[in-house]
Amino acid sequence: MLNKSLLLFILKKMEKEKLIDLTNKVALVTGGSRGIGASTALMFARAGADVAITYSSNDRRATETINKIEGLGRKGRAYKGDNSKEEVVREIVTSVRKDFGKIDILVNNAGIWTYGEIDSMTEETWEATMNLNLKGTFLFCKYVVPIMKAQGGGKIINISSTAGQRGEAFHSHYAASKGGIISFTKSLASELASHNILVNSVAPGWVDTEMCAEVFSDPNYKEEVRRTIPLGKIPTGDDIAGPIIFLASSLANHITGEILNVNGGSVLCG
Repeated sequence: MLNKSLLLFILKKMEKEKLIDLTNKVALVTGGSRGIGASTALMFARAGADVAITYSSNDRRATETINKIEGLGRKGRAYKGDNSKEEVVREIVTSVRKDFGKIDILVNNAGIWTYGEIDSMTEETWEATMNLNLKGTFLFCKYVVPIMKAQGGGKIINISSTAGQRGEAFHSHYAASKGGIISFTKSLASELASHNILVNSVAPGWVDTEMCAEVFSDPNYKEEVRRTIPLGKIPTGDDIAGPIIFLASSLANHITGEILNVNGGSVLCG
């Protein structure tokens, strides 16, 4: 049996030597002012990283997120702009590199989810989803990868979806964009491995965030969704952020090209 002094020594050592320690790392999280993005940004800060976020419109929410990051003793900064515009993305990445000195981790999280029946969906609806979800992911990778190559490596985590693996009726544009992200992730994993840049994806199912607030405003529908999840719970943003942080950490240094499903067992797609 361990004596008390030895037990205290071990506990203090475990506390000091954090299993996931991102001290001196810089993470860039797109769409980081709310939902999964905000949860991820704050979890990065709690793990010791400095964090840059992008956002499109809500200045108040972005400021709140940055204040929380700084309240954890980490550097935080928010960059406003349309992530589907190349000139905007190029400027954001350049600014992050200038303000933070480097970019170790990129989380491509920004995205939209809208309704669209195929025979009535407009071209504008299709293009808006593709431009933000898929093109935006491409653009941030395009401008962050050279920085990571020069640094000798990095981690990229793209947020896809179970919809990108099995499809989703009445949301075919969203499913197509997320399926594209999955293939894009696997392609970059192979292409960038020799540069020590690891590229993976986290694929959530339903998540209780603002993106789903409208459909979840019906408590009966929300309960129906909950019942389809074997774990019996609709996850929060933090439940998705945890696996993202894992993939960004040294614990995942031999994982690349992986699609990590985080859906409570509701879609067992391998």
